[in-house]
Amino acid sequence: MIRTYLTSVRRGFALAGLALVSWLDLLLELVGFCLLCVGLVFAYTLALEGTRPRAALTRRLAGRWCGVDVEPPYRPAPPEPERERDGWYRDGNSLFKRSWFIKWTKRFEWISDDPATGRDLGWQLWNPVAGLLLMPAVLLCGPRALRLYGKWTRWWLGPRPARAGDGRLRSGSKALGFQLGLFALSVAQLGMAIPTLLSLIWPSPLFPTMVVAGRTVTDTLRREAKTWTGVRIDRPYLPEPPFPVPRADGMYQYGRQLYDTPWWPARLARLRWVIRDRATWRDLAAAVVDSVVLLLMVVPTAALVFSGLLAVVALWVWRPVGQALALTPVAVAAIIAGLLAAPWLARSGARFAKLLLGPTEASRLAQRVERLKQTRTDASVAQAAELRRIERDLHDGVQSRLVAMGMKLGAVEALIDSDPAAAKRLAVELRQTSSETLTELRLLVRGIHPPVLSERGLGDAVRAMALDSPLRASVNGVLPRLEQPAEACAYFAVSELLGNAAKHGEARRVSIELGYEDGLLRIEVTDDGKGGANAARGSGIRGIERRLGAFDGSFALTSPPGGPTKAIMEIPCQLDPDASSPRTSTSSETA
Repeated sequence: MIRTYLTSVRRGFALAGLALVSWLDLLLELVGFCLLCVGLVFAYTLALEGTRPRAALTRRLAGRWCGVDVEPPYRPAPPEPERERDGWYRDGNSLFKRSWFIKWTKRFEWISDDPATGRDLGWQLWNPVAGLLLMPAVLLCGPRALRLYGKWTRWWLGPRPARAGDGRLRSGSKALGFQLGLFALSVAQLGMAIPTLLSLIWPSPLFPTMVVAGRTVTDTLRREAKTWTGVRIDRPYLPEPPFPVPRADGMYQYGRQLYDTPWWPARLARLRWVIRDRATWRDLAAAVVDSVVLLLMVVPTAALVFSGLLAVVALWVWRPVGQALALTPVAVAAIIAGLLAAPWLARSGARFAKLLLGPTEASRLAQRVERLKQTRTDASVAQAAELRRIERDLHDGVQSRLVAMGMKLGAVEALIDSDPAAAKRLAVELRQTSSETLTELRLLVRGIHPPVLSERGLGDAVRAMALDSPLRASVNGVLPRLEQPAEACAYFAVSELLGNAAKHGEARRVSIELGYEDGLLRIEVTDDGKGGANAARGSGIRGIERRLGAFDGSFALTSPPGGPTKAIMEIPCQLDPDASSPRTSTSSETA
């Protein structure tokens, strides 16, 4: 019994010493954040990744010494960039000689988007306090104090189930954290704006790279504003210029100048792209204005909450009991006032950020014009490829069968008088061949435009496709009859996604959500596969983008390693004027 108690005390003091290191980790991350503000994105990522081993050690010790198992909550890390066959690294339409920029940009997005990163930061702030309390607690309670600390560690560092709802004070504390997070992101955006402006002076080819790096931070602010406050801020940027295509002689042309490699044409095209995009300059202006406004919005709530907390501690440590009892309600009232105002101020700050970071009507129109310019060629190429496929299928399939049937008919004419039995056998073969030809022709027509799509509409056509899929598929949503070209585009896009999920994603379940509102068809396809889908590595996703681009639609793919994979398609379209009545089937699921 005494030996167990002494072991618990020794382990408790060791955990308390390890907890004090958390403040050093927090200081290291603060330094990394300051370096992020001057453009060194990799420094902040390294600081966050460098502190995770201490959290992993605490999780292991909590399971070994406290008897509380804590599972790692982190998302899988992104894969290393792969070199293309021509020796270059590509990220979208961006071309790089080395992979370090792509690598650290992806890792920054991965670690900043992971909810467990925010929980680690909160744990590093409060864990030393818990460690200081653990030392007297373990002297008094022994193993019970260790188990309580293990549960505290699991609550902070383990995976958290989704909560149905929070109270007003808890929501207020979260909103205060969201305010601080938005302000920190605005400061990081300001830090990225300074080297971006300096890169515009010399050398100018570096300017697009700095702009894209700054947009990574700005996109994080947009995304977190939607996640934290519900305020959606769309990206206002013009589409990236297409990758340079060599001429017949192998040279690359930009303007009147010829180049041996695509590096300079790609750089010059991207320089023109970012300079002509008004959103570039609005982002730089927002970096200054948003940081000031968000600071003014976070100061009242932070001052009320933190001054109230400090006042409560000071009253009960340094003041007499009577004075502490009299003034504590005032301090608590200040804390409550700050927490109650935090949600409204957080939403107001996000709405203000939307004024400069969101698209204007002019930028929306410019986006549509640029997108239509790029997708017009893609649509023509896709249409030509589809016509060649139909011609090839007719030539190699139905046409060859019809030629064979003609030859057999000639043989029947020659044998009908001399050998009626042989002519009868040939006639039986002709009947079977004609049936097979008709089946093949129906499949070909179905590949061009499925009959169920014309007869029942997109909703029922997708449900029929889900029933034929090898995956366990569920389809939910209400759709009216839409324009037939848009329905066909959406149908084949969903078909491609289901095929990818079964063939490449190794998924077992897939859910399809259908919806139509305000002239916009929205389809969301989510599977439980292994993830890691990348448009740059396969033609299927690019084909979907080309299909949707012909209708000025959008395609968003989220597929982290380990899954799940979620694809969101949006197609502007109108109701079918020839439809007599809309179909409103609600849901279906395969067995």
